Amino acid sequence: MMIIGLTGGIASGKSTVSNMIKEVGIPVVDADIIAREVVQKGEEAYEKIVDHFGTEILSDDESIDRPKLGAIVFNNEEKRLSLNGIVHPAIRKKMLTEIKQYKQVGNKIVVLDIPLLFESKLTYMVDKIILVYVDQEIQKERLIKRDQFSDEEAKARIASQMPLVEKIELADEVIHNHGLKEETKQQLLKILNKWNCL
Repeated sequence: MMIIGLTGGIASGKSTVSNMIKEVGIPVVDADIIAREVVQKGEEAYEKIVDHFGTEILSDDESIDRPKLGAIVFNNEEKRLSLNGIVHPAIRKKMLTEIKQYKQVGNKIVVLDIPLLFESKLTYMVDKIILVYVDQEIQKERLIKRDQFSDEEAKARIASQMPLVEKIELADEVIHNHGLKEETKQQLLKILNKWNCL
């Protein structure tokens, strides 16, 4: 079974590419969705987070208030590492379970959509890597438009990730997502054909 890692940066258009992959019939395991699932009430990671950070990070319905927790860890390296130490193993475990399920039903290819593939040191989980690339100006503009961030906020979010330019060196293939959706799709199909995935 071939496991392809799909990665990018914040607002690089990775979700668009992820949807295109699903459209051609290749299953996608999405780390962001799993990250939300593993911290839901009743999950082991949820209990550990509440134990560690206290009940003040909870919403009225007892779910984790992501912006509140985000604000605590975003500016505090030690707390961020503590949170990652709880959440990352839970995400990896669930991803491996999903991969196994796809394998059991006969899928030959699975794509792991992992935004922080390099930062989280998860490259060992994949055979090939596709990077969705845009230059920093476009990234910033899209982020401001999408999340209503100020210029400063957008810059801070982008700066908190490894620069996309550095990720190019580490990827097997790069999709340049500056143009039309159709152009992005053509690049994707070319890569998938090259790797005999279609």
